[in-house]
Amino acid sequence: MPVRYFVTLPDPARVRDAGQFAFTSQGAGGLAEELQAALRGDALFQRWPRTLADPDDPRPLPRITVDEPAIAMTIGTNTSPMAGRVKGSKVTARLVKERLDRELIGNVSIRVLPTQRPDAWEVQGRGELALAVLVEQMRREGYELTVGKPQVVTKVVDGRLCEPVERLTIDAPEEYLGTITQLLATRKGRMEQLTNHGTGWIRMEWLVPARGLIGFRTEFLTDTRGTGIMHHVFESYEPWFGELRTRSTGSLVADRAGVATAYAMLNLQERGTLFVEPGTEVYEGMIVGENSRADDMDVNITKEKKLTNIRSSTAEELEKLVPPRRLSLEQALEFCRDDECVEVTPTAIRLRKVTLDQAARAREAARRKHQNS
Repeated sequence: MPVRYFVTLPDPARVRDAGQFAFTSQGAGGLAEELQAALRGDALFQRWPRTLADPDDPRPLPRITVDEPAIAMTIGTNTSPMAGRVKGSKVTARLVKERLDRELIGNVSIRVLPTQRPDAWEVQGRGELALAVLVEQMRREGYELTVGKPQVVTKVVDGRLCEPVERLTIDAPEEYLGTITQLLATRKGRMEQLTNHGTGWIRMEWLVPARGLIGFRTEFLTDTRGTGIMHHVFESYEPWFGELRTRSTGSLVADRAGVATAYAMLNLQERGTLFVEPGTEVYEGMIVGENSRADDMDVNITKEKKLTNIRSSTAEELEKLVPPRRLSLEQALEFCRDDECVEVTPTAIRLRKVTLDQAARAREAARRKHQNS
């Protein structure tokens, strides 16, 4: 017996009767077969996003909208000198692209766009945490990746370059009001509302550029001793806020390949915080620590102590080496600058410069300095 359906189309101009038409299961061809399959419980609406309605009351359901992506990062194959050393790891561009295409099927909040390189793609999402979850899933599945610094997705509105702005809501003890205000002021946020509940806690609402929230969560939890609560949602696009610098320190970069030694690290720990421990294999361009000053510093972390046959009275003194700072994937992405990226493998997460060669980096820095002058 024929079954009568009403289907609501998204474009009323394409069909008659104001975007609705009726058909029977005995004359609609493959569409009727698909609809009957859907009535049996099959997932049809990924290919046919329509509303099945009662013929006597054909009112369509509202279309489901997904927030526009605000953050983008470049994901590509691992191009470091240590690529492919993990047995069974997936390192080819074909495997990485297939994995990203599979993610698009079930994750409607991300987009994958091509880049100028055949082995790298721009992945856009709602926030850096969502993209970090995708990278972590791929890492656990055995993929080796090179992940770039998170960037904001910009738009041109009325001839002006605009960037996404987030509405940030914070609940924290009132003694951290000054600390939070200073932290967000450097990220060009503006306070919209401040509420004191009289219980020792305050609620603040801020409008902050999306790129100002990159790396904010870690600093926020550190400054509030883990007591602060934050949540942010997309608000609107506003004109570009200008240069925004959220990291005031530089990087300690290895200037040669080798194995990190305790003797070299003992002298380098006075320069900043180290990310590696003695015995770790490093390569030229790999970031081995955070410099206490704003500039990057090329260091020899593989230097060994010179051995002589002369006995020294101070040679056997005990020296203490500060334990290295271990960075998670999210912390590594927050630490990155524009000329840095994260090497992700199933067994390790490393920071590195995009350009590994020391001489090439020096030429690029001199070129940028000449252009800015």
